[in-house]
Amino acid sequence: MFKNIVIATLVLILAACAKTPDWDYDKSVQFTNYKTYAWSPEADLKNNGREYQVNDLMEKRIRSAIQNEMSKQGFTLTDPQSADLLVNYHASVDTKIESDSLHTTYGARWNYWGIGWQTQTTTREYEVGTLVLDMIDKASNQLVWRGAKEGRLRSNQSPDQRTESINKTISELLANFPPKAQH
Repeated sequence: MFKNIVIATLVLILAACAKTPDWDYDKSVQFTNYKTYAWSPEADLKNNGREYQVNDLMEKRIRSAIQNEMSKQGFTLTDPQSADLLVNYHASVDTKIESDSLHTTYGARWNYWGIGWQTQTTTREYEVGTLVLDMIDKASNQLVWRGAKEGRLRSNQSPDQRTESINKTISELLANFPPKAQH
């Protein structure tokens, strides 16, 4: 019972420590000049030669989520020749190891004194996915903004859960695009 309480507490702590997106951008760029965007030719998670591949269903979810968020920001999807920005994205998956140790001590009994302890360590492997979203100035072909978000990959999700997860990730990624003015 005690072990279950400790594990439940650890799960809640880990959930509270979810990774926030990481952003970087060129401070010399006037982001207000950008109005349109197009998909970069490299924005294809299936065929870009990387180890991690995204299936067609996830590809559609990612593009749809980006389109929805960009539209909310006032950007218009157009053809690559007339776009102000090119949007590129890629994903990676890493295996991480998590371990938990439970220490217990015990002591005095009626007839004798003694102190003892026991340590039980549990180790688990899990996968962490990282989605990186790049905004490239079409005229200069220079990266002007990058957002990255990592999170623990979950299996056995329904299509609705997968869509919700992608929508949330993209929304969090694009929360700082265009970058807010720094004071």
